Amino acid sequence: MIVSIQDALDYLKADIPEKELRRKINAVESLIRDETANNFQECRMRFYAPAAGGVIKGNSPYLSIGDSIEIGESINEGIYTVEAIMEAEIGLDHRLYDTQHNMITKIVYPEAVKAGVLNMLQWELNMRSKTGIKSETLSRHSVTYFDMDASNSLDGYPVSLIGFLEPYYKARW
Repeated sequence: MIVSIQDALDYLKADIPEKELRRKINAVESLIRDETANNFQECRMRFYAPAAGGVIKGNSPYLSIGDSIEIGESINEGIYTVEAIMEAEIGLDHRLYDTQHNMITKIVYPEAVKAGVLNMLQWELNMRSKTGIKSETLSRHSVTYFDMDASNSLDGYPVSLIGFLEPYYKARW
């Protein structure tokens, strides 16, 4: 997970159900990975392990609880969060299919990206309902809207809010 639930709750200072917050964090993580074409993989922290009984069999000194990993070259392809580390097993936030081959790579997000995600979540919480409003006057009630087109928004977020992604864009081949 790009930012932990607890970090998000501490930053937002709001009462949001954990399930809803987890969904929003996962959506923002997906948006960032898709938009930048950057998977933020730390390839030096990669290993291969089988999956059985819904968990990864084996262990790695690179991983700790709360880390994001990406599984590739397997039926289990996807992004997961490490939820438990036992002596010879790693439990994830989703159950895995049994298979002998999983390429597991740790995902490491820079602090600037984590801070940007927290800002996006705060905007989502406080400003999403006001999307498109440029100005609002109370006396004689006047509301001015601005265009939310491709040139000034990305997936509903203002481009000024996602400027932190600029250094992380990768070429698309």
